[in-house]
Order: sequence, then structure tokens, then C-alpha cells
Amino acid sequence: MEQLSKKTFCEKIFDYEKKKEWEFQGTLPAIIDFYADWCGPCKMVSPVLEKLAGEYAGKVDFYKVDTDKEQDLAQAFGIMTIPSLLFIPSKGEPQMARGAHDRQAFAKMIREVLGVK
Repeated sequence: MEQLSKKTFCEKIFDYEKKKEWEFQGTLPAIIDFYADWCGPCKMVSPVLEKLAGEYAGKVDFYKVDTDKEQDLAQAFGIMTIPSLLFIPSKGEPQMARGAHDRQAFAKMIREVLGVK
């Protein structure tokens, strides 16, 4: 899972400072985990996402954003609760999922929101 800064987010995902309408920069669907190192539920979710990243390699890109280090980015996306995960389909609008979920719930979101089997 790749760590994103504000700069790399704008390059790889969406340049929210220059564009008003959502325009995904990636080629594969993506999941972005907004987390903090001190967050207990985030620590529970991290190994689940790591495992899913391996299972969906080449089908879904997985990223992480440290909300303590990237406060401007977290604020731009209205992150008030962590973990918060942004599910980004290749086409269409992204959807946010808040809180810790298990592997089955994440796999279902990958199928339903991202359209990846």
C-alpha cells in the first residue's frame, strides 16, 4: 500500500485544488485509507487492507493517507472519523466508508462500489 502526500494525491488521484468537478486520475479503481498511527480501529483495519491489496493486485490500487501529517488533505475530504476509506471506481463518483469493517464487508464494497470481482 502506497503512502500518499497531498502532492502525490493530487498527481495520482484528483487535483482538488485546481478542479471543482471530480476527475479521477488513476487507471485502476482505488481505495484510500485515511488513518492515524494512534488510532486503534485503524490498526485493526490495516492488516485486512494489506491482505486485500495482495488479493486484488493488478485490479485495485490501495493507498494510505496519514491524517496527522496530511491535515489539509483530510480536511478537504471532510475526514472527521478514522478510519475512513474512500472507494474510487474507475468511472463515476467515489464513496466514503467510515469505521472499521471486516474482510467480508470490504470485499463486498470492492465488488459493489468498484465493480471488481
